[in-house]
This record gives sequence, C-alpha cells and structure tokens, in this order.
Amino acid sequence: MRQKVRTTRRLGPALATLCLASGVAALLPASASASAATEPDGGRVGDHGYTAQIRRTEFGIPHVLAHDYGGLGYGYGYAFAQDNLCQLADQVLTLRGERSRYLGPAETTAEGTPNLASDTYHQGLRQAGTVRRLLDRPAPLGPTPELRRMVEGYAAGYNRYLRDTGTAQLPDPTCKGKPWVGPISAMDIWNLVYEVDGAAGAAAFQQAIATATPPTVGKSTKPLRAPTAARGTTAGGPAPASAKPSTSPSNGAGPRRGELGSNGWALGRDATRGRDGMLLANPHLSWIGGDRFYQVQLTIPGVIDVAGAGIYGTPLVEIGHTRTLAWTHTTSYADHSSLYRLTLAPGDPTSYLVDGKAVPMARRTVPVTVRGADGKLSTVSATLYTSRYGPVLADGWTRTEAYALRDANADNLRSMNEWLAIGRATSVAELTQAHQTYQGIPWTYTIATDSNGTAYFNDSSAVPHVTDDQLERCSLPGADEDLPGVLDGSTSACDWGSDPDAAVPGVFGPGHQPRLTRTDYVANSNNDSALTNPEAPLTGYPRMYHAGGPIGPRAQLGLQMIAGRRDGSDGLGAPGFTLPTLQASMLGNRNHTAELGRDDAVAMCRAHPVLTATDGTEVDVRAACDVLAAWDMRDDPDSRGAVLWKAFRTRVGGPYPWWRVAYDPAQPLTTPRGLNGDEPRVRGALADAVRQLAAGKLPLDAPIGALQRWAGIPLPGCSGGEGCFNVVNATPTAGSGGATRPSSPDDHASGSSFIMATELTPQGPRTRTILTYGQSANPASPHYTDQTVLFSQKRWVTERFTEAEIAADPRLRTTVLRG
Repeated sequence: MRQKVRTTRRLGPALATLCLASGVAALLPASASASAATEPDGGRVGDHGYTAQIRRTEFGIPHVLAHDYGGLGYGYGYAFAQDNLCQLADQVLTLRGERSRYLGPAETTAEGTPNLASDTYHQGLRQAGTVRRLLDRPAPLGPTPELRRMVEGYAAGYNRYLRDTGTAQLPDPTCKGKPWVGPISAMDIWNLVYEVDGAAGAAAFQQAIATATPPTVGKSTKPLRAPTAARGTTAGGPAPASAKPSTSPSNGAGPRRGELGSNGWALGRDATRGRDGMLLANPHLSWIGGDRFYQVQLTIPGVIDVAGAGIYGTPLVEIGHTRTLAWTHTTSYADHSSLYRLTLAPGDPTSYLVDGKAVPMARRTVPVTVRGADGKLSTVSATLYTSRYGPVLADGWTRTEAYALRDANADNLRSMNEWLAIGRATSVAELTQAHQTYQGIPWTYTIATDSNGTAYFNDSSAVPHVTDDQLERCSLPGADEDLPGVLDGSTSACDWGSDPDAAVPGVFGPGHQPRLTRTDYVANSNNDSALTNPEAPLTGYPRMYHAGGPIGPRAQLGLQMIAGRRDGSDGLGAPGFTLPTLQASMLGNRNHTAELGRDDAVAMCRAHPVLTATDGTEVDVRAACDVLAAWDMRDDPDSRGAVLWKAFRTRVGGPYPWWRVAYDPAQPLTTPRGLNGDEPRVRGALADAVRQLAAGKLPLDAPIGALQRWAGIPLPGCSGGEGCFNVVNATPTAGSGGATRPSSPDDHASGSSFIMATELTPQGPRTRTILTYGQSANPASPHYTDQTVLFSQKRWVTERFTEAEIAADPRLRTTVLRG
C-alpha cells in the first residue's frame, strides 16, 4: 500500500462520532497487517500496516487516535517528531555513544557530561547487552506485547516524519542538515527508557563510571565524596543542568539536577465541594535537554483513552488522567542505590575481598570513535571495571580501597508496562493492581485519585532491601545519616536482601512500602512520606525510606494551603476545593520563608539602618527596608522585593541560630519560624544582598521577572528552599538559544513543567493544564513559548478530552497517516 499523509483543517463532529463508534475503521483502514522489516537490533524500520490520526487542538496539543497499539505509537512518534525531532535525535546520538564521533570529545551533553565520558558509558552498556537481556524477558518483567508494538510504532512514526520531510528541510535549525540525524530503532527508545529508569542510580554517575581507572604507583586519587555519590536525586526537579548528582532530600522531581521540587495533591471527596476526586500535578524538571514533558492524548476506542504528559522520547503518558482516574508523581525521598566500599586485595587494585576471598573485577574494553580538531577520526579505548555490586567509580579508588554503585533499577524496563496499565485504569484499585503486578515505578512516589473521591499515596519505587539491622552493622564510619551511606563491601552479610512479594530480588516488596488511602487528601512536595497527611502519619517503615525528618518550607506551605482551603481561611471563598480554587492555589506564588521572616527582617533593618557586610563594609540598608516592607511576599513576575529577598535568603543559613524558634519534630508544620535579627550573620547577609544587587546593577525593588526569564518572557516563582510552592529557577537569558542545550554554560532553567489540575466529575474529567515551555524545543516553532506566556500571566489551557470537545476546536488540524 502506498504511504499517505492527509492533513485537513477540521474533522467534523459527525465524522468524529463515526470514528469513535466504529473503532476508527471508517477512517483508518485496518487493511494491511504489520509487515515491516526488522533491524538486527530488533527495531522495526518499515511502517506498512500502521494507521493513525493526529488531531491537533490549540497550542499544538496532539490527540492521537488509532485502532491498535502499533498505530497509536506510530501516530505519537510522528507527532512528537514534528515538534521535537532534533531533541530526540540528540538523545539518540548520546545513547548510541556517538557524540565524540560527530561533535568531538570535548563538548558536553545537555546534562554537562563530557562527550567522551558519555560515549564510553553508553558504548559499555551496548557492549554488555544490558537492555537486550531485559527485553528478552517475558512480561511482567519484560515488556508486554502491546507495549512492544507501541514502541516499534513510535520509532516507525518518527522515521516516517523524517523520511517525508528530509534532514535538509527540517524546520529546527538545531539539527537541520546535520550528519548525525537519521532513522531510529525501537532499541533506541528502549535505551532511552532504561536511561530514565536509572536516573536515580547509574545514569547519574556516567562520568565516574566511564573514567574509573586503577591507581598506579605515585598516583594521587581524589577522595570519595560519599554524600554526593550516594543519592541521585533531582521528579519531578532538574536544574541547572549538572553532571554532579544532587543529594539534598529536598531536591527534586527527578534525578541528576540541582535544587528542584515537585508537588502532587490528590484530593478526596471530603476535601472537594463536588464530593469527587481532584488532582494537582506539578512536576519540576529541567527546561533544557531531554527531561522535558510532552503533552498528548492517546486513544484506542474501547481500549485506552488517556491524556497528560510524558518525558521526551517515552511513548506513553506518565502523568495524566483517564475518564475516572488521575495520577501524578514526585521524587521519592527513599534511596534507590547503594555505595559499597571495596577492600582491595593486597598488591592488586583490581581485585577486592569478600568474606576473606579475593574477587577479580570484571573488565570491559570500550572503543569510542573520536573526531579530532582536524576532522579526522580515530579510536580511543577505555576499560570499564565492574564488581559484584555494580560499576566501580573513579572517585576514591586508591591502592587499598575503591567504591562501587549498586542500582536498584539496574534491571528495570518494567516502568513502561506499569504506565501503560495505569493509562488503562479506571480507579485507584486498578492503579494499585498495576503497582503490584509490575513494580516498575523507578524513583517516584505515586499520588492518585478517582471519581469516587478516593485519594491514594504509595512509594512503590525500587528501594534497596537493606534492613535497619544491616544499616547498623554495615554502614561505614563517617557516612551521613541522611544518606544510604557507604556499605561494607567486604562481607556478604551486607548484601541486599529480598522480599517474597518483590518482583525482582534485592528490593523491598509492596508489603514494606509506605502507602495511604484517604477520603480527604494526600500530598507530597518531595518531603518524606511521613507527613503525606499529618492526620495519619506514615511511620514504622525501613530506614531506607527516610521518613520522619524536617519537611522544609515548600512542603509546609503546601500543607498549609490545603488546610486553608479546607476551612476557607485562605481568602478564596467558601471552604472546599473547586477547580478554580485549585488553580488559584497552585499559582498563588506565595513565598513561605518571607511569611515566616519578612517582618522580622524589616524590624531588624529599621532598628539597624547601617549593617556590616561579611567583609566589614558598612552598608546603608534603609532603602532595602522600605522595599521589603512594601513587598506582597509573593513571587509573581512583577512582585517588587522578591529579588532582594532571594539575594538575602540564599545567604542566610548554616550552623547558627538564624531562626528564633528552631525546628521541633513535635511541631513539624509550624517550626522553624521567626527570623533572628539579633544574629550578626543574619544582619551581614542582608548587607551582602544589598551590595550584590548594586554590583549587578539591579534596583532593590527589581521584580522577580527581571531576574528569571525564558526566551525573554518573565517567569514567576522561586526555589523550594526559599519557600515557593511554584518552584522556578532561571537565568535572565535562558531559552534564548533554544531548549536543546543552554545558549551559554551559565544558562539554566528548571522548575514547574507540566501543570495539571483535574476534577473527575460524574460527567467526565474537567482539566486545566499549562506546559510551561510549550510543546516544541524548536525556537522557530509557534509552540516554543506560547504556553510560557500563559504561565507568566496565570492563564491555563482548557483541555479537550472528549471527541465532541476536540471536534469543536476552531483551530483543529487533522493529519491522517496510512502506512
């Protein structure tokens, strides 16, 4: 059958109804069965037999309709390529370990890893056949047949768009005409999935794995920074982009980025005026690189109908809703990997002792093709070293000891099975069954609700099975108590255990996982699981889940916002959540540390109009005092005083009493509080902030939108550490060079990414969304910043979920794909 693409302005309501009623057969003929050729690595490269329809509504949001999973993936891959082919091509270049071949070894990935180290790591994975072995397993550990067809279709849809358009005519200048752009395979997508699943483990340590070499005589080695290596966190958070994994428990919505944060609320029938379920999804990831979200609706009539967003290159919805279920994720506070310290065999730095016996490290020589400055290609080889626990790391490798990483997601491709099952679920009960069947969520909490008004929380992520007793016996001296620490690798008594209900060995099973079901609410802002709902604390779980610590100002604010809406004390009207009040709560842009300490700061500077900076300089702060006093304590783009507070607040902290009332575990929601203006270092911080703004030629009353922007558009929000619920971090020039990578090494942007407020009414879901950076990473696309403008102005997109709603859009554009 000759391949066809047909694009029309609108699909009439009658035709839309016909498609729905007849399983799309009237429009998309199911005549040819899949007969695509197969690549040696298992990726389908042909597309005969795939059929799909892509309906794009306002802001370029695609609604993909098909009659089978292969066609659904085909339409999704095609639509995504229309918007973001260059970004996915760049990711595939990375995952194939070919960046040094085309771009040279000294450049870096969007995450900051040098190309040569990135290529060595990924070529090593390919040589080891890790992903291929996982694909060879039957479901539920390996992909289900439906998922395999969807991934194959996704790759074929991408390739179809590239073939139809041609590399030389691509609309994105980022990769137009580049020699590294070409067809992809299903294996490329599976490699991407594996990278996402490992983001809290090995994928966060690529450089340390790729550059690990045994010491030689006289060699000086860096000591291991154990706390920074032990936790790879960013969900949900990622940015500024950095190759160094963050270890702060308040960081993030996903691994490998800087200070970030995600928020997730599931509201039950006792918290909503309509007595139904409502959900707020607010993941925070980097706005630069491959951790961006793409919004889509995927429909096979009578089989699956799910809307929401997924990480670039993954062929599913990972945060979203069906007709009667809505869910989101935030980064789990638990550990998802462990460091083991290896005691090396005397005289042999590539062997280590276990129970007194020497065990040689496995070695793998990895060649990487490198382009020189003269354009000539050569080969550079590196040797990767692996222990019984996992890869050996560069840092801390001396002649007597080394460190290895064991990743709880090293065998995980199950995540996509689970997200596909959730996308078909109709209730919290069915979502829970998906958790227990696949156990594939890699490093996030799950927050969900359904139309019955049941609110649900679960940490079903992959957590190493290290018992509290083992932590007592096996944690080595000097390990940070708030991290998994470093475990003793010289004895098998410190190996991970397992649970009989766990899908795979080495992790805790569902019986050990924190979970809570309520009819009022569950909430998380990357705090630990203990205060998911303060009225029902989650306690008594293994220490690897890290429950019970201080929750931080962002999480405190989130819980206070829920309490204020439930009793009507927040100024938004009668008690109980409605969709408009949920939206208003999300974008209120309150700054909680300002609410806790701004008045004290004003009193301090009015009592001491001249303060001493940390270098001894006397600084007149009277004007700063007036600015802070007039500030509305919000981080709206035009809020004046927010920049000054940011400069001040980021300098306050450390082992001194900068709060008058210290944190009290018995009062986790109301302590700490009261800025201590009597402390000289607090006074010095304000003086330093005033000088910083002067040095940067920023007025003291500069609005926050002057400091953080995306492609010139002022952004709201601040960091979670400052106490903003709506977390945003950006440089003034971020986004000016596109979203594939920063326009300069210092550019970054991260935070609120895909925002979704959903009410599951008896008549169906009512949903409002904002994809803060738009559907496309292409700066030439009309959908590069169209939703950034909405975000800046607190405007939302009204989702079109039903066939009638889609057909009623006057901007509707329809593309019919026939293979």
